[in-house]
Amino acid sequence: MPKDLLDLDATPERLRELFAAGALPPASRERAMQLALGAPPAEAWRRFLSTTLLALGAMLVLSGIIYFFAYNWADLHRFAKLGLIAAGIAASALAARGRGDKLSGQFCLFAASVLVGAMLAVYGQAYQTGADAFELFVGWAALILPWVAMSRFPALWLLLGVLINTGAILFHFQVLAERFSVFHPLRGLDWLAVALSLLNGFAWATYEHFANLKVPWLQDRWLPRVLAVMTVAPVLVMTSALIVDPNEFASPAAYIAMGLVVATLAADYALHRHLRGELFLLTLGLFCVISLVTTFIGDVITDGARNIELALIIIPIALVAQLGLAISWLRAQARATGASEES
Repeated sequence: MPKDLLDLDATPERLRELFAAGALPPASRERAMQLALGAPPAEAWRRFLSTTLLALGAMLVLSGIIYFFAYNWADLHRFAKLGLIAAGIAASALAARGRGDKLSGQFCLFAASVLVGAMLAVYGQAYQTGADAFELFVGWAALILPWVAMSRFPALWLLLGVLINTGAILFHFQVLAERFSVFHPLRGLDWLAVALSLLNGFAWATYEHFANLKVPWLQDRWLPRVLAVMTVAPVLVMTSALIVDPNEFASPAAYIAMGLVVATLAADYALHRHLRGELFLLTLGLFCVISLVTTFIGDVITDGARNIELALIIIPIALVAQLGLAISWLRAQARATGASEES
């Protein structure tokens, strides 16, 4: 479904077509081209620089706090360590409350959430609790969950997702892998990939659902794109492993992972059509297809350790051909939906 004409980006190519068709008066040609090719206004630059510098500043301050404790660990009493971090959390939380929904307030809440993890790590080291690493990340996610739920800040939701993913991965290697390693060192990785894909896919679908309901703070497209990558990455790796060595990796979970890759490709295309131009997701889907096709071609040609020289010739040719077809198709989709090819 193509976009409405008023929703299309005013690119020079489209302006030339409109002038050639007589839809715009020739006298406005120069001004229209200046507006289409002109730099963003000063207010847009100020907003961009303010956001970027605020984010970098927050990251540098948090890094400095972590390195401060690492450098002065032996010289600080355990109460001093915990008290300083607690003071930092309290100050950040109070600043977040004072700034409200402003970007500075959201970054203050993000800083407080990061410091909660630092406090758990310091507590575990100071008192030698013997807890596994996955318990740190799971507890960290549980403690900041109320803040995340109230924040309306996509970056903080992404932090929560990363913590949950990290906790799940560490739980597999620190708990489940020890039980299954007696039988097979790779047992359970396929189900881990499926679980991570379903978890991230649920977060992705939830975001898209509420974004479709026009929730104001869910209109940015960077977070669903990150979630889409997090959804397809684990099952893409498992599917590639299944193609390379089906005897080693064949399992119900591996075939479920393959089905999830196909489902992700369908979701990418459906969202592209629904949003009338989501070229990033189409590019992600094409990357998956090219990766799997290239892996299959390489596995067939090499046949173990043989025909390496032939593979070095055929695989680059196949890769260039696939890239050419992908670019042509993306351009056709951009023209069909009215999307900007830079989006």
